[in-house]
Amino acid sequence: MAKISKDSICSTLLEICPAIMDLSDEEILSGPSDLEGPFHRLDVLASLEVEDDVGAEVESLLRDPGFRQVLEAVTRLRRVYSLRLEIERARLILDSPDPWETLKGFAFYPNYLTLARTEFEGADLKPGDRVVFLGSGPLPLSLIVLCREHGLEGIGIEREPQWAELSRKVIEKLGLSTRIEILTGDHFSFPLEKECRLVMVAAMAQPKDEIFDHLARVSPPGTKISYRIYEKGLRRLLDIDSSFSPPAKLQEHLRIRPESPVNNTVVFLTRKAH
Repeated sequence: MAKISKDSICSTLLEICPAIMDLSDEEILSGPSDLEGPFHRLDVLASLEVEDDVGAEVESLLRDPGFRQVLEAVTRLRRVYSLRLEIERARLILDSPDPWETLKGFAFYPNYLTLARTEFEGADLKPGDRVVFLGSGPLPLSLIVLCREHGLEGIGIEREPQWAELSRKVIEKLGLSTRIEILTGDHFSFPLEKECRLVMVAAMAQPKDEIFDHLARVSPPGTKISYRIYEKGLRRLLDIDSSFSPPAKLQEHLRIRPESPVNNTVVFLTRKAH
């Protein structure tokens, strides 16, 4: 278990923060490649396990208003830079003579293989079932892997038209257009006309409270919903949504904690009858 102090954690975050604090989302998406350094430092920090006493101190940082701006800055960098990596990989796939090999060369592809199996087994899905992914992004890996490896049908919902269109092109390039449909929209696109066995909410989908309140209102009783959070090591510190609680109408019935190489805990909810 890592020997790291609260002071060391704070020091690292404060060193990273000045380089990213004033950057816009667009600058992170298309700016200099030297952002890879801060992103990698955060990833290394997030992967560390900590002892219980340090963990308690870290939890106190989440409640510290004076440190909130720092946490929001590093969380935004990880969110937007991750989006940048997806966009870059999606474009490589479109230009590739072997799109599947290019997809499998994405650093996070093994994570999604494990996550897809977790979603498939945790929701008790069967081949031929349809799932929907809210916040599917420019490279809808969750849907791609679920449909390719587990025989599902999928609907992706992405609110940014340019990323929705890019993902449609990727899906076509991979030969999955008959299995996966991409809609431009958001949580207010629900309820959908087509029946779905599972609604998956992306870790980066925002705003969480509004999304889940709406799903609780419009989903039929028995609807299964899943979402992903970070509970492992210091990743909780770098995910300001980690303390999110769904509305009472959505009852948690299963929580699957991560196994390597995945860092996400997957939480499964069911819409209660009353």
